Amino acid sequence: MPSYLITGASRGLGYAWLKHLSSNPTNTVIGLVRNKAATEKRLAADNITNVLLVRADITDVKALHLAADEVSNITGGSLDVLINNAGISSQRSAFKTVVDLPPEVLEQDFMDSFKSNVVGVAHTINTFLPLIRKGEVKKVITISSVLADMDTANRFAIDNAGPYAVSKAAVNLLVAKYHAAVGVAEGILFMSISPGVVSTRETQQTEEELKGRKAMGAKFKAYAPHFTGPTTPEESVRMQLEVIDRATVETYGGAVLKRDYLLVDVAYANRRCMPLFVRVHVQQVKRILQIWPWDEAYQDTIFQNGHATVKLSGHM
Repeated sequence: MPSYLITGASRGLGYAWLKHLSSNPTNTVIGLVRNKAATEKRLAADNITNVLLVRADITDVKALHLAADEVSNITGGSLDVLINNAGISSQRSAFKTVVDLPPEVLEQDFMDSFKSNVVGVAHTINTFLPLIRKGEVKKVITISSVLADMDTANRFAIDNAGPYAVSKAAVNLLVAKYHAAVGVAEGILFMSISPGVVSTRETQQTEEELKGRKAMGAKFKAYAPHFTGPTTPEESVRMQLEVIDRATVETYGGAVLKRDYLLVDVAYANRRCMPLFVRVHVQQVKRILQIWPWDEAYQDTIFQNGHATVKLSGHM
């Protein structure tokens, strides 16, 4: 009976994690939220009765420790999987370049993004690490973003959302630091994973946002020709969990977007989905590709100068 803690679980991808994991009655599913009452109301409306909630903001260390005590009481002193989903993305800079932002907005968005998306994640991991150490599964997953990849930004001129993108690039390195510090020695998987482009907006979009998303969609189409629009949070969670369940310290430990590792685009059967980013060592490509759900994946692998890439072919 594995236990899961999902941060930022009140809406979007985090709430989709609660719904998906709670569909298996053997899971112990806990959501960390800021507004417990509102999330309880939403769960009740969806007739979900087997999810437990704890209250904390990931930038509040004291609140995190109180939440950890609650989680410990629920699980008996352990935690199997921590999913770091909580974070912020400022709408003020989401579709603007760093050149376009007024100085005060630039500074505030960078500071807020770094505090939540990097420092908050570090506080969360440190707070719940004692419980993870006592768990059986021992996995710490951090949700990243395609916007964090430097090569993608350069190649396809993805110039928007600077504060958010930089903070996600920083959290990728943070994951590697945890892997180096305790992951290998203690057999704990620390992995950063990008869910691709997911439709998580639950409010009406402004004209500026619609225009910005259209421009971004054109760039993503150039990046991934099979892309025809965002995937749903539920579908994204399902695909992420397939990767997480198979992941080990040996194959994915410290996985971040880094040039000297292989970037594998996992599109799965749904052609609308942006690539799901994970990292594997080149020598492990054949074994890992063969567990993913398409029959001819290895035949579609092209080796160039000792590196491997995956050709997205028609049968996917």
